[in-house]
Amino acid sequence: MESVLDVYQRPYNPANPVVNLDESPKQLIAQTTQGFTDDQGIVHQDYEYERNRYVYAH
Repeated sequence: MESVLDVYQRPYNPANPVVNLDESPKQLIAQTTQGFTDDQGIVHQDYEYERNRYVYAH
């Protein structure tokens, strides 16, 4: 772990930048209903969703 932390102590080098990756899981969701516009032009949105799965995006 210490060797990884040493990377952050290096001076800035534009030829060799340090890139951080977020490896936390992300939840994929889908809308279950579509919004609609009523007779008066007001947009109504339902915030109900369906859980699909989790992914680890790199």
